[in-house]
Amino acid sequence: MVSELTAHSIQGVLFDIDDTLVDLETAMGRTLHHIGAETLAHLTEAEWAEYKSLYTRDPHGYYDQFLAGELSFTEQRIHRARHAQAEFLSEPLEGASAARWNKAYEATLPLHFEPYEDVVPVLDELDRLGIPYGAVSNNVHDYQRAKLDKAGLHRVAALVGIDAVGVAKPNAAIYLEGARLLGTDPANTLYVGDNPVVDAQGADAAGLIGIWLDRRGRQDEGFSGHRITSLTDVLRIVQEIR
Repeated sequence: MVSELTAHSIQGVLFDIDDTLVDLETAMGRTLHHIGAETLAHLTEAEWAEYKSLYTRDPHGYYDQFLAGELSFTEQRIHRARHAQAEFLSEPLEGASAARWNKAYEATLPLHFEPYEDVVPVLDELDRLGIPYGAVSNNVHDYQRAKLDKAGLHRVAALVGIDAVGVAKPNAAIYLEGARLLGTDPANTLYVGDNPVVDAQGADAAGLIGIWLDRRGRQDEGFSGHRITSLTDVLRIVQEIR
């Protein structure tokens, strides 16, 4: 992969946030377990895993409907919870019970925001090398700013949310705004994220260097772009082609 990038000199690095810098999947799972401790106490360990997977995977694409303006942020969250709980509870999540569930979820989720173990060492090295970095996310700026701060990532100062330019990934404008904030040439800017289509291919199409962070080793056969399995691989790319 590195040999294909040698024509570039990396000037900056942009990251996705959720499940790239911040372990959102684990935070969601812990939150669901905490707030469902009473109503879902009858679940077996396997059923808990299935419940959390249904919520985090969002098979009906409710978050995409939020990005399209079809649902509010709270609505997409409750739709996801309702669908996941329908497998295990006879009473649907509606009305006052849905409002209480969402309030508990909002209060609990930030308590579990943590960066992946490879994040801080990578940012330390980028600082040492004098390479600027930032984040581009498919959520609004203030919500993601609070998430980064709760995770101890105040140092990620440059941040672009969907409200900055009025579009979401994979629209080219949102990646380009990230490069503009860094003051880097898009063609010499890495964009690293956990989604091969939205992050890697979307950034490539926008003129950046898209990198798929495949933490789970999925090795999607339909993906032909640049793939890494740890953020530490970003340092290898940067150092080998500077």
